[in-house]
Amino acid sequence: MNDDDLDKLKATMRAAMPAPDAAKKAANLALARKNFDRCQGSADVPRQSPDCPETGFAREPRMMLNFLSGRMALAASTVIVAFGVFMLLPIGDAPDRPAVSTSREVAAPEPVLGGLVDAEPAGEPIAAPAERRLRAEMAERRLRAQVPTAMLEGGENLAAAGAFPLEHLILTPTTPWADFNTEEYAGADDNPVKVVAESPVSTFSIDVDTASYSVVRSSLLNGHLPPVEAVRVEEMINYFPYAYPAPDGDAPFRPTVWVGPAPWNAGTKLVQIAIQGALPEIEDRPPLNLVFLIDTSGSMDEVNKLPLLKQSFRLLLGQLRPEDEVAIVTYAGSAGLVLEPTPARDRGTISAVLDLLSAGGSTAGEAGLQQAYATARGMTDNGEMTRVILATDGDFNVGLSDPEALKNFIERQAEGGTYLSVLGFGRGNLDDATMQALAQHGNGIAAHVDTLSEARKVLVDQLSGVLLPIADDVKIQVEFNPAQISEYRLIGYETRTLRREDFNNDAVDAGEIGAGHSVTAIYEVTPVGSPARLTDPLRYQADEVASTSDELGFLRLRYKAPGTKTSRLIERPITSDLAPSPEAGFAAAIAGFGQLLRGSNYLGDWSWDDAIALANANRGDDPYGYRAEAVQLMRLAQGLDQR
Repeated sequence: MNDDDLDKLKATMRAAMPAPDAAKKAANLALARKNFDRCQGSADVPRQSPDCPETGFAREPRMMLNFLSGRMALAASTVIVAFGVFMLLPIGDAPDRPAVSTSREVAAPEPVLGGLVDAEPAGEPIAAPAERRLRAEMAERRLRAQVPTAMLEGGENLAAAGAFPLEHLILTPTTPWADFNTEEYAGADDNPVKVVAESPVSTFSIDVDTASYSVVRSSLLNGHLPPVEAVRVEEMINYFPYAYPAPDGDAPFRPTVWVGPAPWNAGTKLVQIAIQGALPEIEDRPPLNLVFLIDTSGSMDEVNKLPLLKQSFRLLLGQLRPEDEVAIVTYAGSAGLVLEPTPARDRGTISAVLDLLSAGGSTAGEAGLQQAYATARGMTDNGEMTRVILATDGDFNVGLSDPEALKNFIERQAEGGTYLSVLGFGRGNLDDATMQALAQHGNGIAAHVDTLSEARKVLVDQLSGVLLPIADDVKIQVEFNPAQISEYRLIGYETRTLRREDFNNDAVDAGEIGAGHSVTAIYEVTPVGSPARLTDPLRYQADEVASTSDELGFLRLRYKAPGTKTSRLIERPITSDLAPSPEAGFAAAIAGFGQLLRGSNYLGDWSWDDAIALANANRGDDPYGYRAEAVQLMRLAQGLDQR
């Protein structure tokens, strides 16, 4: 079939096209506008500007420019645009097929590979299956002659497997997100080696965030090593549940210390500090008030963002008790309350509102937070727990005119009992640094949800830890004994270090522990006299400090009971007779995994094979398969590592 034949066919189809019902079309458009206003909370949200479009390639200008650079890509993009125009041409009834309906209600977008396919316009005919197949086949023949095979390969395979009709295929450039992303991370340089004789005291805030591990996983599964600044080793270690000894009696948590050889250096040891939080019975927890603060800006219009967010929150709804309450606030251009506080037993109403959410507009993050906190204040009664859960891709590009004022605002809300947790969705413009800061000042956690399985881990398996705080402002301070230890370095926690004097200052904010959470911190220490020592002793100071103690150091922890302002102190010595366990062995393997990803200079010849072997030897009980997954990620990283 040549071009003249195609032109004649299109003309025939247009001639057979019945005229649309103008009145019905106007009614449907009015209904769509009403639904939009109801969902977004504002009928006066301005239209998108050219630099912040709602959908399609234009939503990511850098992505479009990268793709369009190069002669082959330019030719391919021209064909794709022509294909899109042709697909939009109306096709009328053919004599040999059944008549089609001429009207319908506005349908929700249909999720498919690579984005959303918009429903056909209200009031226009719906193409019959035979007609749609003809249209797809014609377009496919023209595309195959001009578009590189690599651009069609993934969609062809899925279509052949029956995953979705070929006419729903959205062609996207194969340029990886890493080439055009604007992600920002709260990373820092590795902690340096400290000489005990000069700096015997190490102080830091605990951290139960897990976002870094999910970012590492999504990077590796997409065929890329993660950015070094995205790898926070402590978050990778703390991603996993551990079978640490549980606290006794009414204590909120229990510390345990293990000492054993470092797997990557025969001359050093690892000192592992483990904290296990208490897990109260579900029936004993207070009622929960949750405000879902949902980013509905244009950048959320991707299948692994807003659609995944909706699925994730539905999982959470199934874990709530009937007396818990849920409200929903959205922000995009302006903030709005789209669901008044509603009992969790009314799951159908809550789910229906989630279904109505759509993406479009710029990102008024600050206004959304203010609306969410105002809603939370109206929900809280004595003895209840209240939390705002912010779900976003992290693109806070509007409203942050005064970051310091926003930080102070969030801290005041946390002091008043309303905590803030942050869930990140999607990649490409993830503002990890802002998300970390918001969660830290809001006394909550930061997690990244890249799959529905991860949503289940965070919002089902570990829900109590996410929602129920058992200890606030938890700080750790270790004083090393210079008679036993010559050097030390803290692995990870670079963004959580504190000054020595901050430990006793209850006005200094620190990390929180949720119900059932476990926290691990690992020091690599060099015993006195070890050939692994990296620094020379000072000339004008004694090489060693006389001491009869066999203690390696002394551990101090401070924490506040939720809602209180005065901290409590826990103290205990660190001795060398506490042998490591399989749990400590697996934590050490993950610590090595993270350091390999960061290109650490402290691992010597220790390799990916060594990390994999150590993890496999200490997998232990793995009911959810998290540890097995980590080993597979190590294998992927080994294959991708070109260093």
